[in-house]
Amino acid sequence: MIGKTFLEIAESIETGKFGKKVKIGITTLGSEHGIKNMVKGAELAKKEENIDVVLIGPKVDTSLEIIEAKTEEEAHKRMEELLDNKYIQGCVTMHYNFPIGVSTVGKVITPGLGKEMYLATTTGTSATHRTEAMVKNALYGIITAKAMGILKPTVGILNLDGGRQVERALKELNHNGYEMYFAESMRLDGGAIMRGNDLLCGSADVMVTDTLTGNIMMKVFSSYTTGGSYEALGYGYGPGIGKDYERVILILSRASGAPVVCNAIQYASKLAQGNLVNIAKEELEKAKKAKLDDILKSFVKENKKEDEQDMKIPQKEVVTGSIAGIDIMDLEDAVKALWKAGIYAESGMGCTGPIVLVHEEKIEFATKTLEKEGFVAKRGDIC
Repeated sequence: MIGKTFLEIAESIETGKFGKKVKIGITTLGSEHGIKNMVKGAELAKKEENIDVVLIGPKVDTSLEIIEAKTEEEAHKRMEELLDNKYIQGCVTMHYNFPIGVSTVGKVITPGLGKEMYLATTTGTSATHRTEAMVKNALYGIITAKAMGILKPTVGILNLDGGRQVERALKELNHNGYEMYFAESMRLDGGAIMRGNDLLCGSADVMVTDTLTGNIMMKVFSSYTTGGSYEALGYGYGPGIGKDYERVILILSRASGAPVVCNAIQYASKLAQGNLVNIAKEELEKAKKAKLDDILKSFVKENKKEDEQDMKIPQKEVVTGSIAGIDIMDLEDAVKALWKAGIYAESGMGCTGPIVLVHEEKIEFATKTLEKEGFVAKRGDIC
């Protein structure tokens, strides 16, 4: 033990990097570019970071430590054993199945300004209900960013179906006491709903999306310079995060090249050093105290249908005023809510998304009605 301690001190003096090394595993089987590609990436990571890298796979010619495994299934089994026994603090792998409730947060470099951005999420399934999943994705992105040292990560929501519902849910969570900082779109009208331009320049630290869209975005960001067959940029698809999930396992695509393999190992090292698992527990507990469960239940409850035959439509009038911030999935219900309140309204689509059209003199009353019914976020919410 004394000899090992002196060796660590000597290595620290020689390299100028102090503190205990983090040991990160990587499975080498399954890459479309072969085992050599994986080993090359691991060797690059070992040179650049204060970490030890453990290869999990067949024997190869390298100075790195090898834990032998002949198949991908065996490699994943060994990986789990090494993580649970604390022999390694994190692991990078491919084609790994997470349980429902766990999904991964990728990290990319945006081509516009070269800014780091976290995509929440890129693989796995946070929840079976899409909008509920996106709310959880936002939390997973915040957890990852905090573990990476960003104390107050900004959150943006990609302009997808369900995006406005997610925005309202996150602002309600914020209002209930869960501290959250919303990003502003680079476009003139601003707001936390992000456009394609915001993806390119990295307007938010954490970009919230559904997993399938996030997966596509990861592939584009990683390989737009190579034609798609070789992922050359970024840090991979990231760590799996979810309630009570305690393994630091990061995902790579089978198309990931050596530079991405290297970056993913570094990503894993920093997450392990940043106590990802503990931060996840703390943040999810804070969200629970801010009534996260109640907010999520509102997405999956059965919608009560109005007897539309008896609904009286107010007298038609000129509608030159518009109210934005309504999700496309809620648009028609929002119009009916205004009819019920005695306000004539029509649905429409503006350049920034769905809108409800009303007489311009009735915008104030209509907006308050929609706020009360939960179709738009209340003005004055912290953002």
